[in-house]
Amino acid sequence: MGRGARALFAGPRAAYDDAHSLITTSPASMRSARSLPALVSLRAFEAAARRMSFSLAAQELFVTQSAISHHIQRLEAELGVALFERLTRAVALTAAGQAYYERVHAAFELLRLGTDEVRAPETVRQTLRVGLLASFATRWLAPRLAAFAAAHPDIDLQLQPDIGLADVAGGEVDVAIRYGRGVWPGVRARLIMAERLSVVCSPALIAGRKRPRTPQDLLRFPLLASHARHPFEWDAWARHHGVDLGGVRPVRLHDYNIVVEAALAGQGMAMGRHRLIAAQLASGALVEALPNAALEAPRIGWWFVTPRGALGEAAQRFHAWLAQAATERGDTH
Repeated sequence: MGRGARALFAGPRAAYDDAHSLITTSPASMRSARSLPALVSLRAFEAAARRMSFSLAAQELFVTQSAISHHIQRLEAELGVALFERLTRAVALTAAGQAYYERVHAAFELLRLGTDEVRAPETVRQTLRVGLLASFATRWLAPRLAAFAAAHPDIDLQLQPDIGLADVAGGEVDVAIRYGRGVWPGVRARLIMAERLSVVCSPALIAGRKRPRTPQDLLRFPLLASHARHPFEWDAWARHHGVDLGGVRPVRLHDYNIVVEAALAGQGMAMGRHRLIAAQLASGALVEALPNAALEAPRIGWWFVTPRGALGEAAQRFHAWLAQAATERGDTH
């Protein structure tokens, strides 16, 4: 290896040794390099194997699930070996897939390390992986991303939306924004903003019908809820107003974005998270079914979740920006 190549990887010894074993000018290595699979297929495989989901890999890489599946099938055909077992509602790595993933993941990490080392100091960017609900990403965070980028141009936010909880303690993401009461094991949660909850619907749902006058009257309509083990918002609201939900089964939908869309279409009553539906309330597309029956829930809200221990600089700055954005005009209760 020439001096230039050695200087390029003048980082940790382990990284240099790995790079030295990968970079050579021998004819055999040049033949091997020419036969490498397409980078886009390797990226699709690495993301799908790391997240154990084609759909989550598609969200991360901003492509369709069918594109992920196509790239992995192409990779399997090129390698002549199955990398995944296709189960009924999930995927699992084969033994060959697990071994290949470990190599591919390490190679991507090595590329990232080498890129950071060679990049000019003034242009070094920090990547912050953020796990969050798709509804929060689209309805609250996305309209504010340009403001964050302008204030912190050296931080790349890598959003990983999902309806489940990203594993913060295990390192799946660096930080997360979660919705709930702030009680999760193995992590630290800081409240960003509390929610204001009230039952909302499309004006068309109650037009020409006897308008609900009491919380109990709302049970005449379908109740919409996002998919979860337990619809705690409806339970908290019902306890607050003395309503018995024992015989009521909410219509379960995949995530809160679909709940909002169903409510807009007049399909039922939704528990309105005012932080996320402010625009629809302001335009009149959604209205409070009982204007004076809101639930102010100081412990139900949006939380900044991190591993226990000290926060990195990028995480600290992102948290400070979120806290400030939550108090700005137009985003208060």
